Amino acid sequence: MNTAAEPFIAAQKAQIETLWGLSQCGFQNVEKLVELSLQASRSAMADAADTARAALSIKSPQDFVALQQSLMQPAAEKAVAYGRQVYEIAASGHAELVRVAETQWADAQQKFVAVVDTAVKNAPAGSENVVALVKSAVNAAQSAVEQAQKTAKQAAAVAESNLQALAKTAESAAKAAPSRSKRSA
Repeated sequence: MNTAAEPFIAAQKAQIETLWGLSQCGFQNVEKLVELSLQASRSAMADAADTARAALSIKSPQDFVALQQSLMQPAAEKAVAYGRQVYEIAASGHAELVRVAETQWADAQQKFVAVVDTAVKNAPAGSENVVALVKSAVNAAQSAVEQAQKTAKQAAAVAESNLQALAKTAESAAKAAPSRSKRSA
């Protein structure tokens, strides 16, 4: 086998393995979302049947108001729980994707630095200024990528924090809704 091609073949094999792993992770997350949706659908159908039975037993306007009040909180809580589970599945998939991307980037960066170092070592005499410029550019690029990764992680943390706050607010609102409607009735 041609020894010059071996690193490229090895890199291609590694890329295929990484792609395969990401595909598997993606399919697992889709399976989780489908299962969650099926569970939510089953639950919604059972709730609808229970609500229909309860609605058929209504004898007065007060019974109707009581039925409405009894349905508000559980429905809101289920919606919040469903949203939270969808978010958790998406977040775990995103975390795996970020982990793989960072690993791939670090590997590519190492290989690039190795190529630059080899080129620098084999540079002809008198090219010290060019070598210094190349090294400076590589270091600047590495710093820029590290800063971008840090900023992206901070933005993701802020977004996650905001989503958690929103979920808590929605949960609080769902719990408070029945008491508000009792006061208004």
